[in-house]
Amino acid sequence: MTKRALISVSDKTGIVAFAEKLRELGWEIISTGGTKTALDAAGVATIAIDDVTGFPEMMDGRVKTLHPKIHGGLLARRDLDTHVSAMKNHDISPIDLVVVNLYPFKETILKPDVTYADAVENIDIGGPSMLRSAAKNHASVTVVVDPTDYDIVLTEFAENGDTTYETRQKLAAKVFRHTAAYDALIAEYFTAQVGVDKPEKLTLTYDLKQPMRYGENPQQNADFYESALPTDYSIAQAKQLNGKELSFNNIRDADAAIRIIRDFTAPTVVALKHMNPCGIGTAETIEKAWDYAYEADPVSIFGGIVVLNREVDAATAEKMHPIFLEIIIAPSYSDSALAILTNKKKNLRILALNFEQQKVSESQKEVTGVLGGLLVQDQDTTVELQDSWEIVTKRQPTAVEIEALEFAWRSVKYVKSNGIIITNNHQTLGVGPGQTNRVASVKIAIEQAADRLDGAVLASDAFFPFADNVEEIAKAGIKAIIQPGGSVRDQDAIDEADKHGIAMVFTGARHFRH
Repeated sequence: MTKRALISVSDKTGIVAFAEKLRELGWEIISTGGTKTALDAAGVATIAIDDVTGFPEMMDGRVKTLHPKIHGGLLARRDLDTHVSAMKNHDISPIDLVVVNLYPFKETILKPDVTYADAVENIDIGGPSMLRSAAKNHASVTVVVDPTDYDIVLTEFAENGDTTYETRQKLAAKVFRHTAAYDALIAEYFTAQVGVDKPEKLTLTYDLKQPMRYGENPQQNADFYESALPTDYSIAQAKQLNGKELSFNNIRDADAAIRIIRDFTAPTVVALKHMNPCGIGTAETIEKAWDYAYEADPVSIFGGIVVLNREVDAATAEKMHPIFLEIIIAPSYSDSALAILTNKKKNLRILALNFEQQKVSESQKEVTGVLGGLLVQDQDTTVELQDSWEIVTKRQPTAVEIEALEFAWRSVKYVKSNGIIITNNHQTLGVGPGQTNRVASVKIAIEQAADRLDGAVLASDAFFPFADNVEEIAKAGIKAIIQPGGSVRDQDAIDEADKHGIAMVFTGARHFRH
């Protein structure tokens, strides 16, 4: 019997050449709508779908392939006499190849002016139905959803007259991944439209962005997947201008860095190492902000990641060039700056990122994997500033200290808990990250700040459980503290601060970062 293919594609990339080759191999082609028009125009003979079904396409094309003569031809098992007899009795011809890709639902909902009606109209029904029928019957039917698979299918048809079972099985698996992802996007869109915040089923879908050489360590296999609906302000969307391919740890660190800098509007530079800021500087110019960030910790910045929220100019690039950095991220680079940074630095990863979409990125949920499940939460994007503070001590902070406390409170949010940071009003001075007790973090931050403590303030990401923290701070000569408050021993900390003439501010909100 002459073999039959059913071709109906939204993405017509390569379809004419594919269909021409099928015809050369003796296949009949059933086609629909725009695909049939394109093939007919190219001189590829096709059979109209309504000539197979005996029914016209109707309801603006909503109903055309949902018919027993289509799905019977796809689902019938060739190894069962009862199925073969049913096809013969009902004049159903087998369909041996399905080439279908789906209405552009994703592309539609990504349009800034998309309407709900447009989104609904671009939900494909017949396409997924044919794909699933063919994929279920992959023992007999070849199903292609991805144009990149055209060549392998044509090669096997030409050489063997059919595809191998292994190929059909792989193609079927791809189909079910494809339709699952398609449905996940539809589910996500409708869930958002009706305002369901905690759906009983979480449907997430991601596209492979980059196979990785390894994960956190060489013995760990890893890959980088991007959300199917891309976020412009993300490392996945950054344009790499120079350097080696990003590693697993590079991506995690770079992501942490671009989260931090969202909280700063003035020219700011953030230097980061192992998911913790090692230097943050803010100033009237990006060059001066670099100076502050570098001077904050010129040791830890070695091998670190730097993100700048203004274009990198030549003067700033000249200062950055001698330092060994893994990654630089900025909205743009002057031609001269890029020439300076890439000179003899072929491995330096330089990324350009769209900073205009920072606010949009804040609405994305955080998803954290745990054994056997996922944790999902909102991002911690709020910063409690003066209007929500409570000054709990006898001494009031000075105007300069208030500026410094605001800077410190923005910065400590991104220090791994237990997190302590010491700053002035434009620069971090000491960072105490991730210790198992808070007083140890205090001591590390003070030691790092060393001889730069004059006029410095201290921020703690969570409350002080004991007054010993304030004792250590007082010994260092720091005169202003900002912390959430909320401990049953808050009064002990307040009393200790009053004893040493320290101003203490409670923000009423903590910023744990595990």
